[in-house]
Amino acid sequence: MTTTFSLVHRLDELDASDWNRLAGSQPFVQYAYLQGLYQTGCAAGPTGWAPHYLLMRRDGALVGAIPLYLKSHSRGEYVFDHGWAQAFAQHGLDYYPKLLCAVPFTPVPGPRLLAATHQDRVALARQAIQLTEQNGISSLHVLFPHPLDQAALEEAGFMVRENVQFHWFNEGYQDFAQFLASLSQQKRKKINQDRKKSIQAGISFTWLNGDAIDDDSLKFFYRCYEQTYLEHGNPPYLNLAFFEHLRAHMAENLVIVLAHRQGTPVAAALNLRDQTHLYGRYWGSMTYIPGLHFETCYMQGIEYCISHGLSVFEGGAQGEHKLSRGLMPVRTCSAHWIADPRYARAIADFLDQEGAAVGQYIDTLKQHAPFKNTH
Repeated sequence: MTTTFSLVHRLDELDASDWNRLAGSQPFVQYAYLQGLYQTGCAAGPTGWAPHYLLMRRDGALVGAIPLYLKSHSRGEYVFDHGWAQAFAQHGLDYYPKLLCAVPFTPVPGPRLLAATHQDRVALARQAIQLTEQNGISSLHVLFPHPLDQAALEEAGFMVRENVQFHWFNEGYQDFAQFLASLSQQKRKKINQDRKKSIQAGISFTWLNGDAIDDDSLKFFYRCYEQTYLEHGNPPYLNLAFFEHLRAHMAENLVIVLAHRQGTPVAAALNLRDQTHLYGRYWGSMTYIPGLHFETCYMQGIEYCISHGLSVFEGGAQGEHKLSRGLMPVRTCSAHWIADPRYARAIADFLDQEGAAVGQYIDTLKQHAPFKNTH
């Protein structure tokens, strides 16, 4: 059988079912999600995210793929390499453009080397390195890969960088009260106090999924999301058209938590889900109410998982404050290939030191687990 590799710049050159067969069920690498980012202009050349999809075919059939982006900056990645870029610049070298395998603006771990076998994943990783070398690009980065991908990337010659996220795991809780009962008295008291503040402020919550997400709800969520970015002095990465695209093509994967005060919406959080996971993504509020952020973003997400039998709630990037709400530290990673061997050695030394510190950090966090009996 003959194996060939090629590049396309638009997913609509492919059949959606062929892509999704490789991508699996996680929403962030499915055809509709990635195509929506491009079609709505959020992840496209003008924003510094030029798509380059690396494809592997065997006797004409698509058997592997990598979503790659040629990046002119490092924004929207959640893995910070600005120091590396500065080091290149200080020595008169170009760090940008760089080649990136990631889901734009999304720190959710998931499949990156889309193939069915380890051998094919390794072949994809090696071909991506060859593509980087042939085009004189400084570096190739793979963000938040699944463990199977990590093994293939390491075999292909990538360096691994470790990091930490906080995820909640469903231990078969029958209801939210049983989850609370599993926490230490101090943590349980804090959560109850925060929930009481929301109740006293007249807050009630609604979960919207699928066809229940109407125009008004989606537009209100976007106002909240946009407001959060503007309060920090930046425009949002994603536009309303992107979220409308998701509702049109992936409505069953969307879960919006709406917070109301006396019938008027005041805050919203948007999550994505699949058959086993709920992924916390975006939030915003039109008014400040004590405890509302944690309740809308985390407690409602956990309660939704328990109610719908989901196994994991991923609370997003960073934030050790999530530990006291029952989200436990989880090791994540990124993988990096640097063309210049001098910088590759320096970065490898840095990653060794950083990885040891991450391990110690996780051990320390686990010693402060919020549960009565450490999980």
